[in-house]
Amino acid sequence: MPDPDPALPDDDPATDPGHGLLPEGADLAGWLRARWPLAGADDLREELLGAWDRPGHHDLRHLAEVLARIEELSAAGLGFAREPVVLAAWFHDAVYDGERDAEERSAAWAERSLPSYVGEAAAAEVARLVRMTETHDPATEDLDGRVLSDADLAVLAARPDRYAAYVAGVREEYAHLDDETFRRGRAQVLTSFAERPTLFRTDHARERWETAARANVASELATLGGVGSAAG
Repeated sequence: MPDPDPALPDDDPATDPGHGLLPEGADLAGWLRARWPLAGADDLREELLGAWDRPGHHDLRHLAEVLARIEELSAAGLGFAREPVVLAAWFHDAVYDGERDAEERSAAWAERSLPSYVGEAAAAEVARLVRMTETHDPATEDLDGRVLSDADLAVLAARPDRYAAYVAGVREEYAHLDDETFRRGRAQVLTSFAERPTLFRTDHARERWETAARANVASELATLGGVGSAAG
């Protein structure tokens, strides 16, 4: 059964993560504090905000956009488990330094810090969701994973200026790589997305973001020299 299709504001074609969802010129840290789901865990919240407050794409803006998209998917009627998904969003790139095991280290942070607030089982579920974001390939029956994956990848559907900022932020995070190494690695990632039957795993996201995301991915691949060049 398709996800509900609520009316959208006339000035929001729903192709820019954060557009119409985050206030213009927002105090992102304040906006995020208001959406922290755990009472009595302000110290942990501040640690996470400090971790996200950094240059590159995986910054406070990205975290806010992911949370805004989770709110949008909730408003669309998707009945996912809100607290673990929101917590997984807070942790999913809390560790990010351009190394391959960033998701694993982020998940381990959740496993260490959350049990005293939510219990061992809930902390393990948050960590599982964080690990899923390494592949963005949740199972069909994993609604929580599908929501988090879609919210995280929604930036692929952003309007040109936001998508350009996203690309520049990713390059900044991999400044330690020379241009050719980065080009090949980035093209490989984008090609893997382009080859998927669908980028998004909920009806709401597919209906609103899939076309724009595929256009952005194809356009960026073209600037990188295309799939064939990246492969060889």
